[in-house]
Amino acid sequence: MRYLFALLIGIMTRPGNAQIPEKSLQAISTADKVQTHLGILDFKDGIPSAATTRKMYDELDYIHGVDAFMNAYAAASQCALRNGFIAAGINDNDVLVFSGLMDSKSLFLTANADTYYFWSYLDLSKGPLVIETPPGSLGVIDDMWWRWITDFGMSGPDRAAGGKYLLLPPGYKGVIPDGGYFVSQCRTTKVSLLGRAFMENNDPKAVDEHVKKTLRIYPYIPGSYGTSIADFLGNKAPLAALSKAASPRFVEGTGKVMNTIPPGDYSFYEVVNELVQAEPADALDPEIGGQLAAVGIVKGKTFSPDARMKKILVNAAAVGNAMSRSVSTNPRESEEFNYYGPASKWCNSLFVGGYDFMRPPPEVTKTGIKQYPEDGARKLNSRTAMFYVATGITPAMCMRLANIGSQYLAAFYTSAGEPFDGNKTYKIILPPNIPAAKFWSLTLYDNQTRSMRETAQRYPRAGSQSFPTPAAMPGTDGSTTIYVGPRKPGGISDGNWIQSVPGKGWFVLLRLYSPLEPFFDKSWKAGDFVEVKP
Repeated sequence: MRYLFALLIGIMTRPGNAQIPEKSLQAISTADKVQTHLGILDFKDGIPSAATTRKMYDELDYIHGVDAFMNAYAAASQCALRNGFIAAGINDNDVLVFSGLMDSKSLFLTANADTYYFWSYLDLSKGPLVIETPPGSLGVIDDMWWRWITDFGMSGPDRAAGGKYLLLPPGYKGVIPDGGYFVSQCRTTKVSLLGRAFMENNDPKAVDEHVKKTLRIYPYIPGSYGTSIADFLGNKAPLAALSKAASPRFVEGTGKVMNTIPPGDYSFYEVVNELVQAEPADALDPEIGGQLAAVGIVKGKTFSPDARMKKILVNAAAVGNAMSRSVSTNPRESEEFNYYGPASKWCNSLFVGGYDFMRPPPEVTKTGIKQYPEDGARKLNSRTAMFYVATGITPAMCMRLANIGSQYLAAFYTSAGEPFDGNKTYKIILPPNIPAAKFWSLTLYDNQTRSMRETAQRYPRAGSQSFPTPAAMPGTDGSTTIYVGPRKPGGISDGNWIQSVPGKGWFVLLRLYSPLEPFFDKSWKAGDFVEVKP
């Protein structure tokens, strides 16, 4: 006991930290002067000076602002889309349709001019809704943070036969039917329903009539269809008359001028705040919610930054926008976005993390499904790249299953690594047997808006379909050569040329609908663009 007491006294009276190595002490200590990219930071025995503290808070707010821009871009995109609908006279539960397909008059992130779109923002604030989907369609329902809820149509549980989908609002505690519906619980009170349908004989008229005849949107009545009399007798549900399917209001979109692109300046934060205030607090991802709260965007509170904070957010938006453009258009080799490897310019950001940005999509093998393990890390740059240039998210966008869904590749650079110049002419050669069971297309987009490039060509695309522009003609060897430039080269078919605008840059998306195995095993490989010299 005397020995233990003496040992304790010795420890207590031992000067300094004599037994801790000097190198370790240096690692956990802060010098009085620290050189950083922000300049020299001043400390007094580890305590920052008043000037350094102010500088650190400015930088911390700036970092949170940049993080909020890049990580909440999906939310700003959804909010901007819905606001664009409302500004164009398309209310919640209305359906925007494109009977003549979408053209370059409207600003939508990388929409196409090849499929018939039907698009609606559904309002669940008054209760559950029933959606009867058109047979033969391909569609997805996502929440206001672009989180996947369910597919419908070809990749959905109805498998293109058409079905009744019951969407439950956040916190719904009411009766759920025994059957008859595909039921989904939603985390936001507004959700996006985005559907595509395919032309018949290169004509959208029949599919337009089909969608308008079969798409139905109406409130779910608890105790009606899907609830048995036994449930009523067992006091499990009320007894109600069968719901009457109601046709929504359809609004024509072809030729409609509307803007759905999220802002890239300070007003970005105002748009995100609008969505945060409109939706339940628990709809937020806590980490992204924390980044937003750090810059003053909090559910139930007014977003009103002072002059200092607004100046910081103006800068954060500019840098966040620049970073998002860099990640989207010029990914580093380490991002692994290049579909055919670093030698190719064709990119797809989804294959590294899948639709939820957590792990690569599973492979479909002869012996079954091969799942990739999660490493616990969300692929943040993949998410930013996806939502900066595109909309909609579903496993069908990146699943490795032949003849189902659709696949996309983007190109922002020539084979020589130069961005595309609207003054120059380029060509690309697509090898024979392009692996798309339904159709393929190549669409030109404006770098700034990431929307279809508006030129004298109302539909800036080339592809296998002969509407809305002539089909691209293959050469004698079966390959297809597409030219992009301000003027059509001599001797080239109309369907093999997409017009560019002098002084304006562009990029392209290659789409394969119902992609075939040669796309997935990469035995078929798209060529890169090369400049055609005068």
